[in-house]
Amino acid sequence: MNIKALAIYGSPRKGGNTDLLLNETVKGMREAGAEVDEIFLREMTFSPCLENYGCEKNGQCTLKDDMEVVYPKLIDMDCFVLASPIFFYAVSAHTKAFIDRCQCFWACKYLLKKPIAGGRKRKGVFIAVGGSKGQKIFDGPLLTIKYLFDVLDCELFKTLLYREVDKQGDIRKHPTALSDAYLLGKELISSISTAGG
Repeated sequence: MNIKALAIYGSPRKGGNTDLLLNETVKGMREAGAEVDEIFLREMTFSPCLENYGCEKNGQCTLKDDMEVVYPKLIDMDCFVLASPIFFYAVSAHTKAFIDRCQCFWACKYLLKKPIAGGRKRKGVFIAVGGSKGQKIFDGPLLTIKYLFDVLDCELFKTLLYREVDKQGDIRKHPTALSDAYLLGKELISSISTAGG
């Protein structure tokens, strides 16, 4: 079974803690046999959603920018991992703009009643790192992710959430974080292989 996975890097900082975790997850997915496509939001040029309601006509975004490359990948993938740092108890601006641009999938699914990926159920993982020690630091982001995954017909398979990690590279000091990310990548692909077989 050829498993198509998507890894979406939502951090504006290259080589930061979020990147390090997702790198390990990607490594695990590839070693488990998945074909992984990596998308770095910070390297893309795209507008936030302009709420012009054009997508309500046919389920397609009317804006022409780098998101045009991402939409087919979101349709074709079997699973994906989205990783973002936490800023002010929310996902990064890059990540939120990406999420908002998935409004076209919401219109397609709920207004036009068209299945996103032929009705296939997929799996997704959310990875987040925040500098705060606040107990509610992930509450808002998790709600946002829950509804994004719902729109994309993705089961939220698992999350990796780390608080009190701020300076670049600090995640390396965590005793298990990088190995947990690697193992999660393998586990995600294994769960799809088992379900498909």
